[in-house]
Amino acid sequence: MNGGDGAEVASAAAGPPTPLEWKFSQVFGERTAGEEVQDVDIISAIEFDKSGDHLATGDRGGRVVLFERSDTKEHAGNRRDLEKMDYQVRHPEFRYKTEFQSHEPEFDYLKSLEIEEKINKIRWCQTANSSLFLLSTNDKTIKYWKVQEKKVKKISEMNVDPSKAAGNGSVASSSISSTPKQYLANGGYPDRSYNGLSNDLSVLPGGISSLRLPVVTCSDTSLVARCRRVYAHAHDYHINSISNNSDGETFISADDLRINLWNLEISNQSFNIVDVKPTNMEDLTEVITSAEFHPTHCNTLAYSSSKGSIRLIDLRQSALCDSHSKLFEEQEAPGSRSFFTEIIASVSDIKFAKDGRYILSRDYMTLKLWDVSMDSGPVETFQVHEYLRPKLCDLYENDSIFDKFECCLSGDGHRVATGSYSNLFRVFGRAPGSTEAITLEASKNPMRRQIQTPARPSRSLSSSITRVVRRGTESTGVDANGNSFDFTTKLLHLAWHPSENSIACAAANSLYMYYA
Repeated sequence: MNGGDGAEVASAAAGPPTPLEWKFSQVFGERTAGEEVQDVDIISAIEFDKSGDHLATGDRGGRVVLFERSDTKEHAGNRRDLEKMDYQVRHPEFRYKTEFQSHEPEFDYLKSLEIEEKINKIRWCQTANSSLFLLSTNDKTIKYWKVQEKKVKKISEMNVDPSKAAGNGSVASSSISSTPKQYLANGGYPDRSYNGLSNDLSVLPGGISSLRLPVVTCSDTSLVARCRRVYAHAHDYHINSISNNSDGETFISADDLRINLWNLEISNQSFNIVDVKPTNMEDLTEVITSAEFHPTHCNTLAYSSSKGSIRLIDLRQSALCDSHSKLFEEQEAPGSRSFFTEIIASVSDIKFAKDGRYILSRDYMTLKLWDVSMDSGPVETFQVHEYLRPKLCDLYENDSIFDKFECCLSGDGHRVATGSYSNLFRVFGRAPGSTEAITLEASKNPMRRQIQTPARPSRSLSSSITRVVRRGTESTGVDANGNSFDFTTKLLHLAWHPSENSIACAAANSLYMYYA
């Protein structure tokens, strides 16, 4: 803590960092003009692993696609070459690695409920023996996957003496007599009885070197994804979060009313650690919207609610964590309450900073940064799309006000990012004195639409229990700078590379990557 405070003081004395200049890196699954996107191809989850060398995406069709970093491997060389590269801005590049079908559509016959195959969340687990491990979940079932390279064994050569090779490729061995022999049905000779080893099995005149054997080599490798465990039948409501523990052995899964603790090795048993379900469902006032483990303290986790609060709990206090150790919420300004106040206050996503000191939360209108040691209020608030506030009624009518936007922090904690409509996303600087607030578009020209005012909405999480689905005409509008925005194209999912200024974001079925 003290070291972190000293670093912040030093950075404040040096002044705010220079705003980053973002550049387009790559796109996977780019759409052509006028191409219709299939619903099953729309990306629904993005996650970097801890090293940043692998990236996973999940889609509404239940598929998981893996990408791996390619520029680090291609440029690997001696120390002098690597030192030369330090003076250059390395262009991060990823390449397609493999994909597999994680979930299939199911039907719950007891509840007459169709369970979608859509991937809600993906989380990377610790690697072992060069194999990759990850968790993926849909609304009801969590799966633990192992992805490893398997060597494909092939017969590269038959070790055949060319002078004795037959025309059809078979081996004309010197141990086979040129005179044909007649065999009985049971494999015996008609002229004599079988008596142990015969002269036909004696050592060849040429010695052992004249033996002709096939040579098997591993000429290629293939990636194989195997489901190691299935964690099912533990949630009555839709799973909205999964999070790995820093102990490498356990993880949590959260739905609207409960949070369960699992051991990775045990799939038929989980422990309920948080339960907000009231005795009478009519007394339900809030639901769980997101949950995440602390990055280094295995006993600490945080979860957010539809009322805009974040609770920090300590697993050492009790088996069922009904009480929280800290409550983070912002006091409502007097006279500001309206019909939409609680809807837009609902937190759709929370993320711990890498050092665990801060929590970043996203509600419909803002990003908020909380210090875990200060529960009086957020230390910083970033307005994402304040210009949409007069349009909340329209957003409610077309159901956009219930969109769930994710958020992320940079590895050094100096910047935060989140998505919006019209395939836009925003990057804010959070260093002392920083005024950095950049709006980028998920396209090959990310700087095309620069908006200096906060210009995009984010979605707060609303419960699938209490929410009444309302469908209306999709509407477009104009932001404060006169640019049109479209509620039908929204950038919900994005992830920041753990150690570099690189962002991956999903626009429908396309995965865009940017670097600075």
